[in-house]
Amino acid sequence: MPLTAVPARTNGMPNPGLEGVLALESSICFIDGKQGELVYRGYDIDSLARHVSFEETAYLLWNGILPSRGQLEDLQARLCAERTLPSMVLDVLRLTPRDASPMAVLRTCVSAMAHFDGEADDMSPESNYRKALRLTARIPVIIAAFARLRSGRDPVAPLTAGSTAHNFLHMLSGESPGPQAEKTLDSSLVLHAEHSLNASTFSGRVIGSTLADIYAAVTGAIGALSGPLHGGANVRVMQMLLALDLSGEHPGDYVRARLTRKERIMGFGHRVYKVVDPRATILREMMVNLARERNAEKWVTLCSEIRRVMETEKGLSPNVDFYTAPIYYMLGIDVDLYTPLFVMSRISGWTAHLLEQWQANRLIRPRARYTGPRHQRLAPR
Repeated sequence: MPLTAVPARTNGMPNPGLEGVLALESSICFIDGKQGELVYRGYDIDSLARHVSFEETAYLLWNGILPSRGQLEDLQARLCAERTLPSMVLDVLRLTPRDASPMAVLRTCVSAMAHFDGEADDMSPESNYRKALRLTARIPVIIAAFARLRSGRDPVAPLTAGSTAHNFLHMLSGESPGPQAEKTLDSSLVLHAEHSLNASTFSGRVIGSTLADIYAAVTGAIGALSGPLHGGANVRVMQMLLALDLSGEHPGDYVRARLTRKERIMGFGHRVYKVVDPRATILREMMVNLARERNAEKWVTLCSEIRRVMETEKGLSPNVDFYTAPIYYMLGIDVDLYTPLFVMSRISGWTAHLLEQWQANRLIRPRARYTGPRHQRLAPR
């Protein structure tokens, strides 16, 4: 489906960044930024995050319905069976410099996995579904293995049972996480699983529309997410919180000084939501509960004061990144792994969009309005 007619601004120019332009039709996700609604396949995000697991959410995104008990058990078994990385991918991780960007490492490993998948070039729906499962199962393993290798420790073998959240936290620490930690991460994965036609999802669909394989499309989506204007906001939120905790500066004074200098406070406002990000409300509750369990209420105090000043001074509410940052920190996850964790969740949404794209594929090929010179003449030579 081609782009709809571009709404012109008063100067006759199309909307920068294609803002507000309808590029395609999708039945996966609905967002109403004015009402603060986020819906996956008809289900409100609040209900999903509180009552549905990440695995159930992935099934919903891929198939359009929530799984029965038997379907969920089958999906969990298949995900567990696909967790083992090809040995050559582990070799890539071992040869990677310890100071490499985790997103660059993840991008490289996802691309490399195509070499060891006999179905990589098979574009049948059944094969693409299996590859979606494979990517969802293995991306957490890549992240956890790299996290350990760069700190001089051997990777922990993935578990043959248990949830994605449980397995990931186990592989990071080598210990079984508590139920509260597992539930918190699982709910966070649900909240980040899908968000309509954002930059990385659109990038993946554009690549997929050329009939490039799923590994190429996901590698491109990871590349888009690695940019600072898309992923990584929660990294900068945590850097701010850590700096405030270290300096002892009053968070209200810090925020007001930054605003006076016209500097941005990360974790506030959203390109889509004009009211409170519905994911932020759930995450705030999770942060408070986890902080109470971990005796880390200082993060709640810092976040509450920053939120109060930003709402008073700028009328801006926290977004999903503001509360994700301290949650991941309390779970013992390195700050520079926050964006890879975004991938670990969003792979379910990306692959759902690719499966949808390939159901009735048409090459995505918009036009650009030419603004350069015309009728140039070559000077005699």
